Amino acid sequence: MNSLFLNLIAPWKVIIIFPFLVVYFSFLPAYCGEKEVFVREDFNSLDNWRPLYFPKITRHSRYTVVKEQDASFLKAESDSSASGIIYRKEFNVYDFPKIRWRWRIENVYKKGNAEEKSGDDYPVRLYIIFKYDPEKASLGKKIRYGIARRIYGEYPPDSSLNYIWASKGQAEKIFTNPYADEAKMIIVESGVEKSGIWVEEDADIVEDYIKAFGVSPPAIASIAIMNDSDNTGESSVSYVDYIEIHK
Repeated sequence: MNSLFLNLIAPWKVIIIFPFLVVYFSFLPAYCGEKEVFVREDFNSLDNWRPLYFPKITRHSRYTVVKEQDASFLKAESDSSASGIIYRKEFNVYDFPKIRWRWRIENVYKKGNAEEKSGDDYPVRLYIIFKYDPEKASLGKKIRYGIARRIYGEYPPDSSLNYIWASKGQAEKIFTNPYADEAKMIIVESGVEKSGIWVEEDADIVEDYIKAFGVSPPAIASIAIMNDSDNTGESSVSYVDYIEIHK
């Protein structure tokens, strides 16, 4: 995938630039049982999500809601393609630092390799994308992001955590994306052993950010989902049953 901002900023695929023309919302927490949550997304529709497309990529992944009896879930399909969906509201990771979700894959990529650009594809990934705060940025970062803002009219995201289902395992479970230092990849699952099976996951966003970057995260973040195969030229199908952001 081509880099963005002429290599000043990481590529769209990794930290996601333009979809953050955000309308600010007032966030009143919902309640799910006894657990205070920001959102519980059960994918009854895609009304809460908007598409993410990348420059120069004309083949887009497909996202649909599948209903089976009383259940519904997200189906993500890619075929030599790349695009994603982004949740329409932001949240404060210090107010709601934890995430849980349930996902499933049908297959991984033969050429998938999380350590190389040519293999930087995943049948499913969840992004946590952090909003750039110029008041807390270093001088060098302020210069780079200032240039980006003059070109594109807004700041790119600060950084991202990518919770991934990798095609194969590797020694390091947290590592830097081969395209961008601003994106850290966290291998949650890998390989085909659990393909076809619903798998429950949970993570602490703040703790994972500190492990990955060595510093505390920016406060404001958003969620994105993607199934991509533009680098490997392969295809895959995956599913997400629900996502919950909570205390």
